[in-house]
Amino acid sequence: MNPDNPVVRLCAEGMAAEAGGDDDAARALYEKAWTAATGDDEACVAAHYLARHQPTPELTLHWNAECLRLADRVGDERVTGFYASLHANLGRCHRDLGDPAAAGEHFRLAAHHLADVPAGPYRDWLRYSIADGLRGTGAVEPSAASAGAEALLRDLCARGDLRSLCLLLPAYYGDTGTADDRRHLAQAARMLHAERRLPAGDQDRLGDVIRLCG
Repeated sequence: MNPDNPVVRLCAEGMAAEAGGDDDAARALYEKAWTAATGDDEACVAAHYLARHQPTPELTLHWNAECLRLADRVGDERVTGFYASLHANLGRCHRDLGDPAAAGEHFRLAAHHLADVPAGPYRDWLRYSIADGLRGTGAVEPSAASAGAEALLRDLCARGDLRSLCLLLPAYYGDTGTADDRRHLAQAARMLHAERRLPAGDQDRLGDVIRLCG
């Protein structure tokens, strides 16, 4: 997004107001951005931010759906990187409204579009949110490897083994059910297993995770 665009600038000011704890000012800036939008791409950006400050789940769903509709109308590289977030937002809306089937479908679509988001902390955060939505709605059944990793992670958390957690937890929590994600989990488990510093029982459980990843 062009930071010099008036709509983008208003939304950035709204984000700054949010960070300062002034949600009323933020909402007013997002509404001003919506009014100032002169094309579907600008309106899409404004709708995304407006959805953040709605009083009911139904209105939040409305603005997120409007954002997706506008992105579809733009239909080019200006919005390609938006779709993972758009579908994740819609997934959360439907989950909040008690419709896990619709939520799961949007989380699946969000996972499909993750590769279009530039690599970095934002994509990592988005992956964790989408993976959590997939698991929470039953859209992806946890694999035997993930179940084994979860049990081990609980024990590592209880012991406060931060060094092991920082390696294994991102691979486990970001698992969206793809073959690439299983390979990522296996790689993290292998690296931790190769250190040979965990108790023998945990080493065995890591070996089981590696085997179950295939």
